[in-house]
Amino acid sequence: MTAQKTSIPKGTRDFGTTEMVRRNYIFDTIRSVFQRYGYKPIETPAMENLSTLLGKYGEEEDKLIYKIRSNKNFRERLSDKQVELLDSIYPHWLPDKSENALRYDLTVPFARYVVMHQNEITFPFKRYQIQPVWRADRPQKGRYREFYQCDVDVIGSDSLLNEVELIQITDEVFAELGMRFYTEIKLNNRKILSGVAEIIGMPDKVEDIAIALDKVEKLGMGKIIVELKEKNIINERNSGMIDLYIDSFKSKISNNDKIIFLKNILKDSDIGKKGIKELEYILNYLDQLKINVTLDYSLARGLNYYTGTIFEVKSSEAGLTSSIAGGGRYDDLTGIFGLPNVSGVGISFGADRIYDAMQEIKLFPENSGITTQLFFVNFGANEEKYCLPLIAEARKKGINTELYPDSAKMKKQLDYANSNNIPYVAIVGSNEMNSGMIALKNMHTGEQINMNFQDLVSYIISRK
Repeated sequence: MTAQKTSIPKGTRDFGTTEMVRRNYIFDTIRSVFQRYGYKPIETPAMENLSTLLGKYGEEEDKLIYKIRSNKNFRERLSDKQVELLDSIYPHWLPDKSENALRYDLTVPFARYVVMHQNEITFPFKRYQIQPVWRADRPQKGRYREFYQCDVDVIGSDSLLNEVELIQITDEVFAELGMRFYTEIKLNNRKILSGVAEIIGMPDKVEDIAIALDKVEKLGMGKIIVELKEKNIINERNSGMIDLYIDSFKSKISNNDKIIFLKNILKDSDIGKKGIKELEYILNYLDQLKINVTLDYSLARGLNYYTGTIFEVKSSEAGLTSSIAGGGRYDDLTGIFGLPNVSGVGISFGADRIYDAMQEIKLFPENSGITTQLFFVNFGANEEKYCLPLIAEARKKGINTELYPDSAKMKKQLDYANSNNIPYVAIVGSNEMNSGMIALKNMHTGEQINMNFQDLVSYIISRK
């Protein structure tokens, strides 16, 4: 029988032990910051009803939803609008075989969760969620088909203090990961974009403008302008205002000067002025907290559900064009599921892009790949019996410890310790058992010291 060629789907990855230890370092750091601010964990299923996800992200993003085939007919469970949307996007969508989908993000499932459990939770509800999501995207650097998101949201409160707190969380996460000086937090408000759409005479085209601007870094402003002209959003009547707005993206001016610019061009837009007022509130608090952000009114966040403040984190040092974190305010996402007028705001950290950035910049701690701190050499049955109680005691003291399973040659055992980056090796032979001492070898320096077990424990703990 011919051996099968092994492979994994494009856009997915295996993670070895070193990668997993480093990924867990990221997860643990992010989780600890979330909990510090009073957020509590939930989980939702990998699968959602297709009707839950469809129509929440925009037409382009809906195409990236992974559908799961089923033998049950579910067309009658969809609204006419949802069937029409499916027919337009997926001409061959097999309506009798697709009723579920892999979750596209964690925000829409969270809104569904809030509606289903509204009588069990207290508002405002502060939750975090660290789980994988899937997108039928074209794989490239920093863009995968399966990846982890680390989301933190608060729902049931209109207060802009929530936005301030989320930016504090963002600043702390990247500070603790050592990335603060390699990242930039960008801030905008979707009401600003609505105001721009209003003053150029295209109030119903704000979603098209947002979707186009969301692709600026990928396609370049030239192609975006062409796209907007093809959709007649830019025309002879409004091109001067559009040029002024676009030119301002390139200006290296302060946040305060940008606010002055926005107040001037949006003076006749009520929704635009409301967006400016919200930005001023947030920026004032961030100034007091000494947190640096960049007001960037080219920032759009192309997903349909954003309605107010939006933010992203970029890491240009890592050579990534996509954001490594992003989010914003959504005023009525739960209304889609029958619970109207419940506003929420959140941010999502892309664990995989953060990993790639930290790897590129070499920010992982030297010991982030270490799981075992102390390794006992195995000389045989008598030594095994002598060492096992010591190993158990070391583990109780919080030292990750292991014993080689076979009484192999010393070189093989030391090679094993080296290959696994274990910093300390305990050598216990007949002489050590008779004297009650242990020979502790530092695998990095080659230095070897004899000491009793209690001193050994104290020595390793002091160097953790």
